[in-house]
Amino acid sequence: MSRPPLPPFSHDDAVIKVRKAEDAWNGKNPEAIALAYSEDSRWRNRAEIFSGRPAIIEFLTRKWQRELDYRLIKEIWAHSDTRIAVRFAYEWQDDAGQWYRAYGNENWEFDEEGLMKARHASINDKPIKESERLFHWPSGPRPVDHPGLTELGL
Repeated sequence: MSRPPLPPFSHDDAVIKVRKAEDAWNGKNPEAIALAYSEDSRWRNRAEIFSGRPAIIEFLTRKWQRELDYRLIKEIWAHSDTRIAVRFAYEWQDDAGQWYRAYGNENWEFDEEGLMKARHASINDKPIKESERLFHWPSGPRPVDHPGLTELGL
């Protein structure tokens, strides 16, 4: 099973890969998302370190049980033949109604089939007021005409 675009990545390929990842995560379907990762994919997400698709599914399921009304924007930072670095921000609220904006960076490494074999994420959560929210599209992928991180001043 391959997940185009495949390495080696051009800039345009890397931009497409980033947007596909953003759209998938905004869909919040852990089983579908896990298919973009190699079966033995290694993750570091904040202080959690794990590997394998079952662990990815468990992590994402738990994540979206806690992070409600999740909206994500990713933006390419840099790339090489097999690696892509992104910066991102996402907004979510907890079950008490407190909104947060999470800021972070991810480093991705891909195998020859275009599956992500390593994901290293550094993330910080900042409490925000509902009036400070910037991501207002309906649940699911970000509309094509919605501004990105740079345009939003993030």
